[in-house]
Amino acid sequence: PLPEPPAIAPYRRFRLGEATVTPLLAGNRPLENPHGPFGLNASAEDFADVSAAARIPADKSLNFFTPTLVDIGSEVVLFDTGLAPEGITAALTAAGRSPDEVTLVVLTHMHGDHIGGLSDGTTPTFAKARYATGQIEFDHWAGAGNEGFEAKVRPLADKMAMLADGAEAAPGLSALLVPGHTPGHMAYRVESGGQSLILAADTANHYIWSLGHPDWEVRFDMDKAQAAASRRRLLDMLAADGTPFVGYHMPFPGLGYVETAGEGFRFVPASYQLDL
Repeated sequence: PLPEPPAIAPYRRFRLGEATVTPLLAGNRPLENPHGPFGLNASAEDFADVSAAARIPADKSLNFFTPTLVDIGSEVVLFDTGLAPEGITAALTAAGRSPDEVTLVVLTHMHGDHIGGLSDGTTPTFAKARYATGQIEFDHWAGAGNEGFEAKVRPLADKMAMLADGAEAAPGLSALLVPGHTPGHMAYRVESGGQSLILAADTANHYIWSLGHPDWEVRFDMDKAQAAASRRRLLDMLAADGTPFVGYHMPFPGLGYVETAGEGFRFVPASYQLDL
């Protein structure tokens, strides 16, 4: 018989001040030829050398999809929804939560792997929730003629708050505009009990290729120069402040710290700091 496929627990729960934060693994997907999307402006030799130095293959990778649930007591807030309702619902169930408990869904941006779990195209997954997203982001996709947006986001528009840079989606949850991946792409700062965490969304999508080389271009970034500038700005801030972050596509649970390293940065996975 074939060996069992690798198993990764679908949630990780920790405290941040008075809040409970739960990264949720809504799915993962192998990626063949990762030099296709990552490091467009890097030579094949450099890409291979950087990968080998990090002890990862250069010809394949594993991409993770990590919505994050933040329970602040007065609100249960879900940041992004994964590719499809089944994935996010399964992860919530594994974590002992129900889609009906979610009071607010915040969309960092409107790529399909972030909005896909909003509904099956007719029935909303989060029946009792309100919604929030960036005004710039909503306006871009509202004019783009995008099938995913039209099927999943537009039907919820009358329940959706539009946020500007720095606005609070809920108490202690503030938007941070980091454009380039998409025109209105947002990260979010979670603050509770004197502690902070950044939900970095898709600002940096790989712990080696994006952190170690923030100027390497990524195919999925709509404005590659702006995305690289945003990436470096956010990573600089994380490194200087010592703030932990969750990266949406990082190895699950995507939770760690940033240190400066040469011309770029290094990812330091969280261990038990947030469990004490």
